[in-house]
Amino acid sequence: MARQKQPPQQPPPALKLVLRYAKRGRMRFTSHRDFARVFERALRRAGVPLALSSGFHPHPRISYANPAPTGALSEAEFVEIGLSERRDPSDVVEALNAHLPEGFVVLEAGESAVSSLTRFLDGSRWEAVVEEADAAIVAPASIDRYLAADEALATRLTKNGERTFDTRPAVLNLTTTGDRTCAMTLRHEEPLVRPDDVVAAAAGLLGHTLTSPPLLKRTGHGHLDAEGTLTSPLRQPE
Repeated sequence: MARQKQPPQQPPPALKLVLRYAKRGRMRFTSHRDFARVFERALRRAGVPLALSSGFHPHPRISYANPAPTGALSEAEFVEIGLSERRDPSDVVEALNAHLPEGFVVLEAGESAVSSLTRFLDGSRWEAVVEEADAAIVAPASIDRYLAADEALATRLTKNGERTFDTRPAVLNLTTTGDRTCAMTLRHEEPLVRPDDVVAAAAGLLGHTLTSPPLLKRTGHGHLDAEGTLTSPLRQPE
């Protein structure tokens, strides 16, 4: 049997761009898979020259990283694209926004400053808004109780059944920012702790049952240092 001929190797990308985009309004209910379809269609319609991977089945060089859960708003989602030709990042932003549906907005783009976007994005900043009946969960006294706890457990339903885990190690800071709102900075660890897990754990410490899940919004995303500063994966101007 003859060996299959090795396919030609594709050239490396002429430019790797990182784009930060927002997920607003009703688009928070869009799954990551649905967003990927919408985004890739917008890239084609905008005429963005995408580099291709090598192999028998070349595909566009697009890398998604740590998407927010379905139902969450976000101002800090990231995707990396490899271009076959150099383009001005601002032109790419303008072209994509002309073809994306309302609720998805590319906020900025720049040359990638990292070798692996997924590994670089190891922290997030979030806001969580609870119902009026759950306001005690995000009150200062409840926040103080959570931060003083050695363990704060949450239970989440996964594809393998219910899983209970400690949320406390992932929380770098947690503050009350309004009558029904709290803000937090989370490390991306294993298991991955989400902001709704933190709210549920805080409710458990109070002996309170949430009336409904909180409304979540990611406000920051990047590399997290010990002081809670998030560094962007976009190359900064010199």
